[in-house]
Amino acid sequence: MSMALRGARSLKEKRKTLRSVKDRLKNRFNVSIAEVDGHDALQRATLGVCVVSSDAPHADSQLRKALDFISGEVDVYSVDIELINT
Repeated sequence: MSMALRGARSLKEKRKTLRSVKDRLKNRFNVSIAEVDGHDALQRATLGVCVVSSDAPHADSQLRKALDFISGEVDVYSVDIELINT
């Protein structure tokens, strides 16, 4: 998911905001999350979020709940969800 961090005035402030959001997502939804793009962009970040489950509807539900949560925290402007079933 790509997001705008409009209040960030420095990379340090951006990282602090992202760390807070990532920690809350991990604790609340038991997901793996990492910044995957926009590392040096001041007011933009792209996060990759992963859920592993034997039940595809459950994984989809967790991802959507995580998206809803993060949308309330920052301005999300692009989302791509990919479910991989093996």
